[in-house]
Order: sequence, then C-alpha cells, then structure tokens
Amino acid sequence: MSEISYQTLVWLSYRLGATFAFGIPLVLFIWSSIKKEPSITRLLSIYWKVSSLMLISMLLLTGNRSIGYLSSFLSPLLMIICLWFWIDLNEEISEFSNKKALPFVLKAWRWAVSCYAFFYASLSFRSLDCLNQIEGSQCVLWREASSGLNHMIKSLFNFLFGANWTETLSAFIGYLGLIIYIAGIIQWLIIRFPKQGRIAGDF
Repeated sequence: MSEISYQTLVWLSYRLGATFAFGIPLVLFIWSSIKKEPSITRLLSIYWKVSSLMLISMLLLTGNRSIGYLSSFLSPLLMIICLWFWIDLNEEISEFSNKKALPFVLKAWRWAVSCYAFFYASLSFRSLDCLNQIEGSQCVLWREASSGLNHMIKSLFNFLFGANWTETLSAFIGYLGLIIYIAGIIQWLIIRFPKQGRIAGDF
C-alpha cells in the first residue's frame, strides 16, 4: 500500500469514527433514555466507558507519547468485545421486534461499528512499529490525524480557563486517563468478572 493511500485510509478512519463511534451511539443513548429502554441504555453506557480508550489514545498521540499507538490499536478491539460480550443484554436486545425503530437502528449500528472497529484495528496495527520510533512518516501521520480533536480542545480550554493547551498537558491528561482506565479494567477482571461472569451487572 502506498503512503498516500495509507494516509487517505487513516484520515477516513477518523471521519468514520466521528460518525459510527461517537455520533450515532450518542443519538442512540439519548433516544433510549427518552424511550426508557434500560437494556439499550445499559449497553451504551458500557460502550462509552470502554470506548473512552480511543479518546485517551488521541490525547497521548497528540502529546507525542508512543504508548498511544498501542492503546489506539487495542481500543477498537475492546469496543467490539463490549458490544457483544454480555449474555443478559444480548438476550434482551434479541427479543426486541425489528419493527420498532430504536431496536432496529441499534442492531444495525452494532454490526456497522464492529466492521468499523475491525477496519480501524487493521490500520492501526501497522502503527505498532511506532512504539520504538515515533518520528517515522507513518507515525507522524497518526498524530496529524488526531490534530482536529487537539484544536477543538485547545479552543475550548482557552475559552473556559483562559490558559494554553499544550502537548505536555495533553500527554499528562492522557496518562491520567489511561491509569484510571487500566485500574477500572483490573478491578472488573479481579472482583466483578469472577462473580458475575458475562452478566453486565454494575460494569
């Protein structure tokens, strides 16, 4: 694959992510809350917790931290797992009639975002070489692709706090978020998963 083609795909993955990984699930979450569908709301709550690793990865990449390439690769895989893992939620969702708009859109979105996640993971797999060298053209490309989020946060941070958003600050918040994320995963694996198994519970 040529460098230009790869660059196009990376930028495409971020644009698709804005739609399938953020926009649509946000609409579904609000929709399910209004319709009072607890199983759908619960699934999307879990999704937001797990998919936050993608945002953490973008902060780390903006801060020029190599661990961001690893977390960026893992984040879509964890997204897929969290959407299909839970026995109780899967059973409740499967019982919904496809004639109802909300369940139909949710089921279609689960498949669509799973395909997107596989696509994103296959692209970011090539960036794992950047764990050892972060100045290659391919490595710079992934950092540039996340620059849109960085500019948005920079403007918002300056408006709210009257201070400058820097790469160092982005890296610090990214590391802090990653520590909290890992601590939450470890707590679930050690304490909740042995007791509850594949039941969503209080994840």
